[in-house]
Amino acid sequence: MDLRKIKKLIDLLEESNLAEIEIKEGEESVRLARTPKGGYAVAAPMMQAAPMAERAPQAMPMHSPTEAATGGSAKPANDLPDGHVVRAPMVGTFYTSPSPDKPAFVSVGQAVKAGDTLGIIEAMKMFNPIEADVSGTVLKVMAESGQPIEFDQPLFVIG
Repeated sequence: MDLRKIKKLIDLLEESNLAEIEIKEGEESVRLARTPKGGYAVAAPMMQAAPMAERAPQAMPMHSPTEAATGGSAKPANDLPDGHVVRAPMVGTFYTSPSPDKPAFVSVGQAVKAGDTLGIIEAMKMFNPIEADVSGTVLKVMAESGQPIEFDQPLFVIG
C-alpha cells in the first residue's frame, strides 16, 4: 500500500469521530487505531478464570446488629407483614431522611398518599427518591438508614 494513502487515512481518522479504521486492498491491510489525547494504549493482561465447578461456594450468613447480639438467625425474606411492599428499584445506600440532622420522611404508623417520598437511595452520587405507589399507613420500615441495599429488596410495607 502506498505511503501517501496511509497518510490520507491517518488524516481521515484524525478528522472523524472514529476510534479505528481498517482498510484491505488485495492481500495488504492497514489498521489504524486512535489513542486518547495525552494518553497511551495499554494491553491488559489476560486472566484465566477457574471453571465454575472448581470454585467452592462461599455462603456467608448476614445478620442484623440485633440478631448478631442475641445470637438469633436471620428471618426469611418472606416474613413480611400483610400489606403492599415497596421494593428497592436499584442498588445503592438507603436513607430514611434527607440529611442526618433532619427527621425521617416517614415513620411507622404514619399515613401516606401515593407519590409521597418514603426514603432515598444514593446511587452513583445521585439521590433518588423512593415514593409510595399506594396510599395507606406505613406498617414497617424494612431497611436501616445508611445501609447498602440490593435491587428488589423490601424497604417498606404499607397497609
